[in-house]
Amino acid sequence: MASIRRVVVVGSGRAGIRTAEALRKRGFDGSITVLGAESELPYDRPPLSKEFLQKRKTRDEVLLHPASWYGENDVELRLGTEVEEIDRDAAELVLPDGERVPFDALVLATGSTPRTLDVPGADHDGVHYLRRLDDSESLRQALDTGSRLAIIGGGWIGLECAAAGRRAGLDVTLLEAESLPLGKVLGLEMAQLFVDLHREKGVDIRTGVKVESLETHGDRITGVELADGEVVEADVVLVGVGIAPNTGLAEKAGLDVDNGIVVDEHLRTVDPRIWAVGDVANATRPPLGRRLRVEHWAEADRQPDAAAASIVGDGDPYDARPFFFSDQYDLGMEYRGFAGSDDYDRVVVREKDRADETEKRELLAFWVKDAKVLAAMNVNVWDVEDDVEALLARDEPVDLQRLADPDVPLGKV
Repeated sequence: MASIRRVVVVGSGRAGIRTAEALRKRGFDGSITVLGAESELPYDRPPLSKEFLQKRKTRDEVLLHPASWYGENDVELRLGTEVEEIDRDAAELVLPDGERVPFDALVLATGSTPRTLDVPGADHDGVHYLRRLDDSESLRQALDTGSRLAIIGGGWIGLECAAAGRRAGLDVTLLEAESLPLGKVLGLEMAQLFVDLHREKGVDIRTGVKVESLETHGDRITGVELADGEVVEADVVLVGVGIAPNTGLAEKAGLDVDNGIVVDEHLRTVDPRIWAVGDVANATRPPLGRRLRVEHWAEADRQPDAAAASIVGDGDPYDARPFFFSDQYDLGMEYRGFAGSDDYDRVVVREKDRADETEKRELLAFWVKDAKVLAAMNVNVWDVEDDVEALLARDEPVDLQRLADPDVPLGKV
């Protein structure tokens, strides 16, 4: 700890700011500088497709901290600051104007960028992507004046924005290239639950479709042309076809990059002075026995503490299992663990019968392999975190009949 007196963080999103917080909480009293490319005070991203988009939170309410926090915690926050390159030999960052920022420890929290759609019309001003606060505000304004929303891509962002569009009173069509939205994330068994939910709420979900072009008339978007010639009418278009990790700085500096910046269980790169956290980190996961990059809020919230521990010499590894959540209409869900499409052999569901279609879905789903629980999702069922984590930690088969029985307490499966 004595040899590290200057920590520089590149990225002012949740992962970057949580790193600064964690360092101070762990007693680091050296200088902390956060360089952020955006000009906005650091803010939280999940509300951009949920509460902020639906006008249930203001700009101030999505900020991670008020402006005064940074001075009070002796964190130098430099907004609107791009980084040109990392000079590893000199242990300095090079800014576009030639300024050099020295570091003893460097944390890359550079996040990710939405993938763009490569079809005619995709560069029209009326086409929306959702990553930054201004993106959400622009989409929110479009939902106020539009009547037909077309969403290209059926991931979490697409589905959450579909719910926002329906709440705003728009006709919503969701266009998905795969056989089901979320099919690669949840598997066909559980992905169908979300498809059914959105269709019940009036969303027109088209699967297995290919977008040929975006139709425009002057300064207006008018529709989405599909490969079969059909045109889906729309005056608002949102593209949500995934994100790409911002690895340019790391690549230019010669760090290991493979679907993100490669880091160990302490979030450290091959350069012992450089760490990476959040969307951009492809981290070693001791509980899973593999490396994994996860594009969710919890990673940006939890990884920084492990990186800070490594910087100050505490040495705690990052051993948390992946976690994410989503809120759509009256459905709230949480997912813990990890089960890739080839990792599990069945999904076990425990659910009480619904009296009618107006009753909320309440269920637990478990992805299992050889009767061992790999991942779990609770839908409108709460206060089960400890029991679920205990099941995930058990490296032995469980009784699948008891696992599926809603009358058997999870702690006694």
